Amino acid sequence: MYISKLSIPRRTFLRGVGTALALPLLDAMVPALTPTVKTAAKPVKRFGVVYVPNGITMAAWTPKASGAAFELTPILQSMAPVRERMLVISGLNGAGGFGHTGAATEFLTGVKVETGAIAGPSIDQLIAAESGKETQLSSLELAIDPRDGTGNCDGQSCALSNTISWRSSTLLLPMENDPRIVFERLFGDSGTSDSAVRRERLQLDRSILDSVTASVADLQRGLGTGDRHRIVEYLESVRDVERRIQRAEEQSARELPVVSQPGGIPRTFEEHARLMYDLQLLAFQCDLTRVTTFMMGRELSPRTYPEIGIFEAHHPLSHHQGDPIKIENITKLNTYHVSFFASYLEKLRNTPDGDGSLLDHSLFLYGAGMSEGNTHDHTNLPLMVVAGKDFVPGDRHLMFNGDPAANLLLSIADKMDVPIDTLGNSRGKLLLHTLL
Repeated sequence: MYISKLSIPRRTFLRGVGTALALPLLDAMVPALTPTVKTAAKPVKRFGVVYVPNGITMAAWTPKASGAAFELTPILQSMAPVRERMLVISGLNGAGGFGHTGAATEFLTGVKVETGAIAGPSIDQLIAAESGKETQLSSLELAIDPRDGTGNCDGQSCALSNTISWRSSTLLLPMENDPRIVFERLFGDSGTSDSAVRRERLQLDRSILDSVTASVADLQRGLGTGDRHRIVEYLESVRDVERRIQRAEEQSARELPVVSQPGGIPRTFEEHARLMYDLQLLAFQCDLTRVTTFMMGRELSPRTYPEIGIFEAHHPLSHHQGDPIKIENITKLNTYHVSFFASYLEKLRNTPDGDGSLLDHSLFLYGAGMSEGNTHDHTNLPLMVVAGKDFVPGDRHLMFNGDPAANLLLSIADKMDVPIDTLGNSRGKLLLHTLL
C-alpha cells in the first residue's frame, strides 16, 4: 500500500479566482503514526431531514407487521436496497396543532403554534449549534418550491408553511430553492473583494474548476493513489452539478420566464430534486456542513406532476374525500417522492468516507407533519429513520402508542452526541434499539 508522507489539514481549500473549493476526506488528512503505519481518516456524524407536505396515504405507507418481519409497503418499495438501514416508525403524534402551518412548525420543534410565530428552536438547529463549530456552514436549508409568505394559512402567516427550521423561538430560517445560489454558497469564495470576479466568471460561463487546475495538480503530486482517485471523482461530481445548473439557466434564458421561478431552477421536478440532493451530498462529502434540511414541497403546495401523469395540484389532491382515483394519485406521488430519497441514499452508500461510506456515518429523518392530508390529521405521523449501523439497528418497524413525535427528536439528538433534556412537548427519549 502506498503511504503518503504528506499530511494536510482537514479544512483545506483549493482557492482560485472567486473560488474556495473544499476537499473531501482524504487519507493524507490524518498524520502518519509511524513511518510505516497510518490509520484511516476518522469520519464525522451528519444529520439530514427530508420533509414531504400535505400528508401521506397511510394505508400504502404503514407496514402491517412490527419488528423485523415487516414487508415493504407500496410507497416504500424503492427503499429495498437500503432496507437494512431503515427504521419505519409508527404511532407517534404531533404537538396538537392544526392544518398545514401546524404540520410544518411542529415537525422539528414539537411546539404547537397557537398565537403568533413562536415555535423553535428546531432539533436540526440545536444539533447544528454544536456541529457547526467545526464546519464552514452550520446548516443548509433547502427546498423545491418557492417561498410564499403572503396571506393567512390556517389562522397563521403562510410564511410558517415554507420552512421546518427555527434558529430560535421567534426566528424561522428561509429554505433556498435556487441551485445556483446554493452552489455559490458552497464553492464560491465568500470574500467581498471577489464578488465582481464571481459575477464575471458566471457571465463568461466559466467553471469554478478552471481557476484551481494548477492547485489541484500541485496537490496531487504529494498524494497516494487512493487520494488522487478520490479527488478526481469528487471534482467530476462538482463539475457535473455545475453543468446541470448551467443547462437550467441556459434553458430559462431561451424560454418565456416562469412566474416566481429563478433562472437557475430546472424545469422539471425530477431534475430539480436530483440536483438539490446532489448538492447536499457534496456539502457532506467535503464537510462544509453536517446538518441539512430539505423540503420536497412546502405545505399547501400547488405543484402538479405531469411527468408522472398527475395534473391536479398536490394540495387539493390530498383532500381526496375518499375518491379512489385521487387516492391512487396521491399514493403515486408519495411513492415518487420516496424514490428520490432512496436514490440519494444509494449515492451516499457509494461515496467513501473514512473507514466506510457517507451513509455509514449519517442519520436521516424522512416524513411528514401530518398523516392524513384529507382531514389534517396530526396523529400517527409517517416517519422513517435511515442511519449507519453505529446509530441504530435497522430493518425494523417500530410501533408506539401515541407518544409525542418530539420524543424521537430527543433520541436523534442523543445519537448525534447532542443530548438535550426536553424539546417542545417531549416526555423522554424513545428506545430505538428495541427489537419490536
